[in-house]
Amino acid sequence: MMIKPRHFILTALLLCTAVLPGSSPAWKPESKEVTSADYDKYEYRIPMRDGVHLFTSVYIPKDHSHKYPVLLIRTPYSVRPYGKEKKRRLGPSGLFMQEKYIFVYQDVRGRFMSEGTFVNMRPMHNHKKNPKAVDESTDTWDTVDWLVKNIKECNGNVGIWGISYPGFYSSCAAVDAHPAVKAISPQAPIADWFWDDFHHHGAFFLPHAFNFLAVFGQPRPKPTTKWGKRFSHGTPDGYKFFMDLGPLSNVNKKYYHGNIHFWDEITNHPNYDYFWQERNLLPHLKKIRPAILVVGGWYDAEDLYGTFATYQAMEKNSPGGNIRIVIGPWRHSGWASSSGNHLGYIWFTTDPTPSEYYRNNIEFPFFQYYLKGKGRARPAEATMYITGSNEWKTFDTWPPQNTVSSTLFFAPDHQLSFSEPSTTSYDEFISDPAKAVPYTELITTGMSAQYMTDDQRFAGRRPDVLVYQTPPLEQDITFAGKLMADLYVSTTGTAADWIVKLIDVYPDDFPDFEGNPPTIHMGGYQQMVRSEVFRGRFRNSYEHPEPFVPNKVTFLKFPLQDVLHTFKKGHRIMVQVQSTWFPLVDLNPQKYVDNIYLDAKPEDFIKATHRIYTGKEHASRIEFRVLK
Repeated sequence: MMIKPRHFILTALLLCTAVLPGSSPAWKPESKEVTSADYDKYEYRIPMRDGVHLFTSVYIPKDHSHKYPVLLIRTPYSVRPYGKEKKRRLGPSGLFMQEKYIFVYQDVRGRFMSEGTFVNMRPMHNHKKNPKAVDESTDTWDTVDWLVKNIKECNGNVGIWGISYPGFYSSCAAVDAHPAVKAISPQAPIADWFWDDFHHHGAFFLPHAFNFLAVFGQPRPKPTTKWGKRFSHGTPDGYKFFMDLGPLSNVNKKYYHGNIHFWDEITNHPNYDYFWQERNLLPHLKKIRPAILVVGGWYDAEDLYGTFATYQAMEKNSPGGNIRIVIGPWRHSGWASSSGNHLGYIWFTTDPTPSEYYRNNIEFPFFQYYLKGKGRARPAEATMYITGSNEWKTFDTWPPQNTVSSTLFFAPDHQLSFSEPSTTSYDEFISDPAKAVPYTELITTGMSAQYMTDDQRFAGRRPDVLVYQTPPLEQDITFAGKLMADLYVSTTGTAADWIVKLIDVYPDDFPDFEGNPPTIHMGGYQQMVRSEVFRGRFRNSYEHPEPFVPNKVTFLKFPLQDVLHTFKKGHRIMVQVQSTWFPLVDLNPQKYVDNIYLDAKPEDFIKATHRIYTGKEHASRIEFRVLK
């Protein structure tokens, strides 16, 4: 028997969507298809308060019988194509182009055709203390002010959106927002780069940072319409490429040659010092006035932290604010760039697909309501897709209140138990940086998006990966909200990383999905649900790291990020623990050095024996909450 993705729990989805707010957009399309040809394009250089001009493309409907709201996106990734006669697909989705908005695209300060100097995650200023200072909030304010005063077709309302880095700029727009800004949607927004994208609890996501900065980080001495030259690895095998690289101090010697300024800043600031702290946007997200729709994906390999942190900071620091969140079963930007009906070999609902449902029933009505006054529906406080059971559900709060706390303990014989073991024991493995555990079976030079749902059997069969699992479940159980790892560990070295993976183990007789290749079988599939890495040197402070004392039992506690997943009856819950995850995470030498990026020498990369302790006074465990 094969499960057909298009019919997979369709009944449950229909029952769920029938009660979700906004399930029928208050909008009817025009009889003819509207394209960018129905818009006139203008290019402006909008002045900022310090005299710098930002290159801005404006698309205005040729139909001048109405006034229209503005939808603005500010980006470091280029507003191309450049030239008044060259046009692009407009809006977050085609619905907006049909309905007609004024679409505005802007190169941020110092990128592509805009003047000024680009600063990664430009620090925010206190504008009351320093009213002449510029940052992304003031640049947005100045842009919006110019648009509403100079674009006569504007109805006075402005919406702002963006995904990933543009999501960060969207969040910045909410700080001391211009009165014309009525709605903002930060989507997969960066929040704090010591926790997003390149860093996870101090561990460095190597291929993601290296590949991104090799192009994005190239100097731009003057305005340009062109991207920098793409990097060539010389091999499709990223594991081999990064293993051959050796210590990260070789990056400049072999490849960057000091030309990538932000790489040098990263490697000169391995700890959470002033450099990273001043780039933390979260403390500034307070007293938010516009309506906010934060959007993200459960399988976002880049900015899952930023999505939840942005929502939580706004919600906490904006009493009475209108802050909403949507999380679907998507990869990074998957709601805009794909149907979202599957990731890798894991299939979700397909009629409608998660992306179709979101775009038609949440995103479009959100902007319609706040910018055009059309429709009555507002999104729920939290609209979340439950993976595993594959259904949408709304909540009055996130994390949801209707949960109970629970714990899974690591137990003897590699068991995972809801009861604490009565005896103390330990499991150990030898971690060898020269034979690091790969993060995926794919041959790739980058960070695979589908690694977050990959089958983990390839890892669990290695001697340097510890595996703990429950018996088959007697009933469904849904993890909802915070997920914490509490580990009691020791190492014969003085430095170590700890990777914890929460896994859904399918029954051996689970039928194959029709949409998968015939060689992919789901029986016994070990689907990664959530995973995280913790660099042990930061166990007491991210600002002031310290070595492990060899062979001393040490407690580590760290979050695995939020989760909403149903482990179905007959499935097993598994946890894997390991210390390398290569090349997704850079190699930890396992011998403590002050600056792991610049000080580590080849001889510092040593084998070490790591232990996980179980039971009583050293009860390693996973803490979570169960949806009632």
